[in-house]
Amino acid sequence: MSGAPFRVTNAFQLGLLGGLGVLTAMLIGSMFISLASVLTYVFAAIFIALGLEPIVNLLEKRRIARPMAITIVAVLFVAFFVGVGVVFLPNLVTQTAHFVEGAPVLLTNFVNVPFVHNLDVHFGGAITDALDKVGTFLADSGNWPTMLGGVVKVGLTILNGITGGIIIMILSLYFMASLKSFKRFVYSLVPASRRDTFADISEQVSTAVGRYVIGQVTIAALNGILLFIVLLIIGVPYAPVLATLAFLLALIPLVGSLTATVIITLVALSQSPALALIVLVYYLVYMQIEAYVISPRIMSKAVAVPGAVVVVAALAGGTLLGVLGALVAIPVAASVILILRQVVMPRQDAL
Repeated sequence: MSGAPFRVTNAFQLGLLGGLGVLTAMLIGSMFISLASVLTYVFAAIFIALGLEPIVNLLEKRRIARPMAITIVAVLFVAFFVGVGVVFLPNLVTQTAHFVEGAPVLLTNFVNVPFVHNLDVHFGGAITDALDKVGTFLADSGNWPTMLGGVVKVGLTILNGITGGIIIMILSLYFMASLKSFKRFVYSLVPASRRDTFADISEQVSTAVGRYVIGQVTIAALNGILLFIVLLIIGVPYAPVLATLAFLLALIPLVGSLTATVIITLVALSQSPALALIVLVYYLVYMQIEAYVISPRIMSKAVAVPGAVVVVAALAGGTLLGVLGALVAIPVAASVILILRQVVMPRQDAL
């Protein structure tokens, strides 16, 4: 025997139910906010695993059993990051410390550039006053913890960054090892009548996104290595820091490369206009070669992401989840675009 349906009979019950609904929504929202970093780690690890999957498939085509292929890729993956950490990280940390300490000097040199000086005179010394305040602030090491949120927060941020990197690496290896079985499990949840179509589209999405991830990492690494060589040749200081910054920013296509160009050109301009001109010309030439030669060859079999979508996805991901969110947002956008092309558009055409 079913009970009588519940009915709201007065304003108190309506307010109580409304308040409970708001509290439930706030609780769910706070749970998602608390889990945001964990979800970001998971998505980043999944995309890395998809990026390593083409390498595993290539080894399988050479008659290497999948468990052995996964082991080889995992060992090379871990060895690469450990090698980079041991060889490059200490120098990068030292250079970063010097870069922070030398920031006021860079600002002073920037003001002394004739073009900037003339512009400063035109505006009544406003540029000098602003940069002097910034330089004074940066010169006081006691301001850095305050600017970054306090000593404890700085330490926790560094620790969280290292911990997050280790977590992503472990998750990537786990997802790479269990990718086939995970796909089979997901496919089994789909009705048998639609399973083949769903599996075919899923394989296309995972393959295209995997190629996109490994292709973008390859382009970013090439960008950072070539820039490091150029900066060493022309004598721009803090080459390891700037090359690392260029690599990280280049992981975000279009937006990252333009941002790196501006930052590195300004650092070179603080040394001399000639160095800034060389860096700017190099970047203009490199971006043309990357756009018309490198990217088409590396990304030919990956899903293409329009520039406007890249900008919106990077801004949205960065606003919600920081730098890692901006990086993860691009493959997510690529996945959505491929699903729209393979599923939604054909259905619309069939109507």
